[in-house]
Order: sequence, then structure tokens, then C-alpha cells
Amino acid sequence: MTSAETATTAAPDARVERRAKRIAKHLTSFAAQHGGSADGVVEYVGRTATRIVVVGADGTWGDQVAPTYAIGRRAAELAGLTLHDDFEGELGLKVKTGPYEWKRMAGIQI
Repeated sequence: MTSAETATTAAPDARVERRAKRIAKHLTSFAAQHGGSADGVVEYVGRTATRIVVVGADGTWGDQVAPTYAIGRRAAELAGLTLHDDFEGELGLKVKTGPYEWKRMAGIQI
């Protein structure tokens, strides 16, 4: 394999790592502001996006969007999130909702 082929092969992985590190900084900051640790779920949004739902130790929740599942998963790992397969059970019970969420949910009624 030539050095040009090696550089081309390594470029996508390097790009994924850079993007994941950038997103991980936000996730780490969120965790630090909300109890020092966080749980998360990485879920597909569509063909071109992945959502990382993060729940802090204090029950505050938020999310980040990543361009691919691989980047989202790697960002969550780099941030040290405890990953869950889905947003049900214990993780769902940890979430604390505030007036903003209740107001938005009430506005969606049919």
C-alpha cells in the first residue's frame, strides 16, 4: 500500500474522531454541570443524523445531534456516558421535567 492510499484510508477515521471529540466536549460539559456523570442513549433520527440524549445525575436532560451513528456513539464513549439501549425504564425515571416541557407538551394536544 502506498502512503497516499494509507492517508486516504485513515482520513475518514481521523475525521470521525475529530467530530466525535468536538461533540464529546459538549457532553462532558453537560455532565459536569449536572452532577458529574451522565447516562445516554444514541438513536437514529434519520439517514443523515443521530441524536444523543443525555441525562445528568441530577435528572436534567438534553441532547446533541451528530451527523452519523458512528460519530454519535464514539462521542458518547469519549464523554464517558453510561450508555443504554433505549430510553425506557430506569433512564426514563431519572429524567426531571420542568415547566418548559410541560408547557410544550400541553401545546401539542389535538
